[in-house]
Amino acid sequence: MSSPASSVSDDVPVAHGQGAARRAGRFGLLALALLLGGAGARTYVNAAHAKSVESSTQDNALKTVLFTHPKAGQGQRTVALPATLRGLNEAAIYARTNGYVRAWKKDIGDKVRKGDVLAIIDTPEVDQDLAQASATLEQIKAKLALAQSSLQRWEGLRQGDAVSQQELDERRAAQQQAQADLAAAKANVARLQQLHDFGRITAPFDGVVVRRNVEVGALVASGSATNTKELFYLAQSDALRLTVAVPQAYVGDVAIGKEVNVKLLEKPTAPVKGAITRVSGGVDVATRSVQVEVALPNKEGKLLPGTYVEVALPLSGAAKALLIPPNTLQFRQDGARVAVVGDDDKIALRPVKLGRDLGRAVEVISGLSPKDAVVLNPHDTIEEGERVAKREAPPEPQPQGSGASKPAGGGEGRSSPASTGQTGQTGRTG
Repeated sequence: MSSPASSVSDDVPVAHGQGAARRAGRFGLLALALLLGGAGARTYVNAAHAKSVESSTQDNALKTVLFTHPKAGQGQRTVALPATLRGLNEAAIYARTNGYVRAWKKDIGDKVRKGDVLAIIDTPEVDQDLAQASATLEQIKAKLALAQSSLQRWEGLRQGDAVSQQELDERRAAQQQAQADLAAAKANVARLQQLHDFGRITAPFDGVVVRRNVEVGALVASGSATNTKELFYLAQSDALRLTVAVPQAYVGDVAIGKEVNVKLLEKPTAPVKGAITRVSGGVDVATRSVQVEVALPNKEGKLLPGTYVEVALPLSGAAKALLIPPNTLQFRQDGARVAVVGDDDKIALRPVKLGRDLGRAVEVISGLSPKDAVVLNPHDTIEEGERVAKREAPPEPQPQGSGASKPAGGGEGRSSPASTGQTGQTGRTG
């Protein structure tokens, strides 16, 4: 039987071994937990990094586009139509008789009054024909006098039954024939006298000589404008007129008495006021336009006939159009379209109806709103629903004289991306 002292000494090593085993187990669990936690953290870090790389790659793959917002157009719309100024009266002067030019009295730029002599033509052949016709007229007058005297005598003889009724009728027929010959001779003399008077070329109305195509000694011949040479060209310049072809779409804006602005190319900032005086009663089938005549006063003579002008016809009753830069347009078989960036940064391709081409801007009648973000210079491969990175274009610089600061050295301000780019084929009205 063992003693108590030996029993105590045997239990102490056993208890110590069990404690060490428990401590080792706890350390093992802690190490395993640390390993699992590190592995999880590493996995999370790797996943986050992969997601960040993927997001960065997607962001870098997005196309960056510049956009601008449509601007409101002018309150009053006009359409510019080409035309040519003409005198209130214009005429090309031709010779009405054959002869040689003896002298010309008026030259280009001279103002003339109605009836003023422009040139004198010698007509030797007409003069001889006139002299011959006058002599023939005198002969016929003598024959008529003899016929009348003979008729009176034969009428007296007939009353005494000295001659037959047949002979009296013959005398009456001879007297009537002589009267007819006299009338024909007088008409011939008047005709030749008129041809002789045509040797004096006179002005048919008050005006100015625009062209002179006659020289002293030149042979001229009577005839129409198709086979003779024009001698003078006159235009009445104190009042001018022009004829403009108004497209069918704007016929509703044309009315007699309506005021229009007429602009000269050399003075675009100083338009001249004119008024519509005549409107054709139908549409020209070939051009699908209406002929409109505009009258312009020109008392001071500053406007010249033949000048090229542009007529600004005001348009009424039309909704205000929006203005966009030409480099926002894409043209396809189905018409013009623009690319619009939505709030979700996705592209929407919209068809638009265009108005006038103003050069640095194009009118959009329908298809857009002022809040739309329109892409500048859209790529040909841009697709519907494509996600992009958008950035608003800087504002367009204001023109000089509108309150904006002028660049140093007097140079022009640099155009913004919204105002540059290739101009779309929008077609100009008029």
